[in-house]
Amino acid sequence: MTDQHFETLAIHAGQEPDAATGAVVPPIYQVSTYKQDGVGGLRGGYEYSRSANPTRTALEENLAALEGGSRGLAFASGLAAEDCLLRTVLTPGDHVVIPNDAYGGTFRLFSKVAERWDVRWSVADSSDPDAVRAALTDRTKLVWVETPSNPLLGVTDIARVADVARSAGARLVVDNTFASPYLQQPLALGADFVVHSTTKYMGGHSDVVGGALVTADAALGEKLAFHQNAMGAIAGPFDAWLVMRGVKTLAVRMDRHSANAARVAEMLQAHPKVSAVLYPGLPGHPGHEVAAKQMRAFGGMISFRVTGGEEEAVAVCDRTKLFTLGESLGGVESLIEHPGRMTHASAAGSLLEVPGDLVRLSVGIESVDDLLADLTQALA
Repeated sequence: MTDQHFETLAIHAGQEPDAATGAVVPPIYQVSTYKQDGVGGLRGGYEYSRSANPTRTALEENLAALEGGSRGLAFASGLAAEDCLLRTVLTPGDHVVIPNDAYGGTFRLFSKVAERWDVRWSVADSSDPDAVRAALTDRTKLVWVETPSNPLLGVTDIARVADVARSAGARLVVDNTFASPYLQQPLALGADFVVHSTTKYMGGHSDVVGGALVTADAALGEKLAFHQNAMGAIAGPFDAWLVMRGVKTLAVRMDRHSANAARVAEMLQAHPKVSAVLYPGLPGHPGHEVAAKQMRAFGGMISFRVTGGEEEAVAVCDRTKLFTLGESLGGVESLIEHPGRMTHASAAGSLLEVPGDLVRLSVGIESVDDLLADLTQALA
């Protein structure tokens, strides 16, 4: 199926009609164990649902197809996927270059968990390949980037940073959560691993928590699968089914998210109470040309800074009516948050601390005119 277009793969990859009934949607195999055909005789390769489950298998095949990889793995959360990756490819004393703008939970995983096991890390501006190169050491095993990044919407040239990492014998990890595989294909640009919080755009309906890893290297895929089973933070069958349901409409949703966000960004850029708009789709964004080169569209995430400072940023979050105050992103409904006090509180006082006057939007698929009206009254 790999020669088919994305929209077709999203609906069909890994999702053949059920052999027993002809059901066009993969069933939810809500089961823990399986009858074996004699001792050691596994029927279809299934013995215990931590190791493999048919619903999860369907999702994992779908994920691999959408990212152009050889192996996809589904986890209980995005952080579970990240943890599995770190413990698969790193050993004590190894070094990772992390970006100067990243999800607070990723930073916490490095600074509060991995660091205790002597995994060392340093921070670099991943939008500058020379800065990434300068941060490399002889123990660097991974270069980690988010593009677009969370919450400052920075853009990394994936192909160039992949070359930088490869020249040092390191591997490149791209968190593709903000873009989704519909808008961006990191493996095709030279990345070794793609990580997702499938909670976000892949699920798309704010009703499931999940994560994913995809790699193009079959041998690395086997190692990741071993650790997934050994560590056990797998996606349950119902969660896997919910993500598959969301993926079927990913393309049409991302088109609408991107179109709405472009309108919102233009409005905010012209508003007198907004001092800066961070959105890769704006021509003035420093990463606009790179984003235009490696993305199909610019996505549904926007951050902006207000002239009134931190207290005004908090007040704007409180005054919206359609934009719901809440963490997470990527659902059909629009969300607003204050990163400094919410999703990125764990980065306070670090090199990844975010400005207090920053507001982050996850622009949904409602009528854009209603969204513009809501933001206008909140900024009044």
